[in-house]
Amino acid sequence: MVGAFHGHAHNCMCQLDWHPLYIQGMGHTKGEGCEHVFAASNELARSTRHATSFHCHQAIEQHFAFWDADKYAALSKYLWVHFDEAVQAISTLASELDVIKKEYNLIDEDFIRFHADECSYLENLKQLVIHDQLLIHYVQILDELEAYCVEWDAAWEAANNALTEVPVSNLEELSIAIRWSHVCVDTSYAKLQHAETHTSNVEMHLGIQPWWEIGSEEYKCYKAEATMVKYRVALDELEQLVVVRLFELSKIAMSGPSK
Repeated sequence: MVGAFHGHAHNCMCQLDWHPLYIQGMGHTKGEGCEHVFAASNELARSTRHATSFHCHQAIEQHFAFWDADKYAALSKYLWVHFDEAVQAISTLASELDVIKKEYNLIDEDFIRFHADECSYLENLKQLVIHDQLLIHYVQILDELEAYCVEWDAAWEAANNALTEVPVSNLEELSIAIRWSHVCVDTSYAKLQHAETHTSNVEMHLGIQPWWEIGSEEYKCYKAEATMVKYRVALDELEQLVVVRLFELSKIAMSGPSK
């Protein structure tokens, strides 16, 4: 089991297997009892930082002695409050669940099946099929080839404009313009040649015949899949940042909605 405090920092597959929310019999248990103890004992840091070894051990021992006494004194109230919360939760959630089951024509076994289906889906979603990954890469190569074609045309046009704008009588400026145009055109053409060679190699390796064109149905299909891959990666990073931020805010009791 992974504690609820740390569980949402794990991936979805790990949560489905080990998060308290999905483990039968856990109820409202968070599995973070040690964190509560550590949070209270952190207050000792200020008083023991410059204390001697004896006084440090004495402060820690007294702290946990008082901790045990306070928890034991409040044990009956703790049990009663949590029992009352559990009874209310069962009553409220059972009624809400009955409404959902009637609305969507579900039975109890369906929820178990949903959990198993989600586990199976995530287990098979670890990586795309190798062939699909290569086709997504091929689409990205086609986009790069198109970009280099545009760059080549722009470099060629810019070179022609640079040469026509320089007066013929000014040999020094004309020589500089020729060298600049030569560098720009050669650089863009080398990139274009490399992209064309790379594209041809990938097409031969995948056995693509005829070659795909930008805007074709095959291109659109795998372009959308490539976009979804980037979206999933960005969504995972966003979820991680949000969870980390919530944990930071919870430490200063500011994790509620803003006003």
